[in-house]
Amino acid sequence: MCHCIACQQRTGAPFSANSRFAREKLEIQGDSRTWERKADTGNGVIHHFCPDCGTTVFWELTGFPDVVAVANGLFADPTYPAPTVCVWEESKHSWTDDIANQPMERWAKMPE
Repeated sequence: MCHCIACQQRTGAPFSANSRFAREKLEIQGDSRTWERKADTGNGVIHHFCPDCGTTVFWELTGFPDVVAVANGLFADPTYPAPTVCVWEESKHSWTDDIANQPMERWAKMPE
């Protein structure tokens, strides 16, 4: 999970959940549009977006050229493994520490 401000702004969420894959083990198909920014580390991040809906599909990290990061939400699988690494916690929202136990109303589906 990444808690950096740039990921918070890119996703509109308090953190991004991602999986990193070895480039040689990943097959990328279809078109994408790109946007590049400088990460807090000083390295480049090249974001690839779906040209139709604008969803972030994957990104490349110039500091790790053999790796491709994919947004976990794209797998659309509630059994997909939980993240095992957490970065940029200095900009983490404190309430995310115990997000599953936050007091809130819970709905099985959106009310009509």
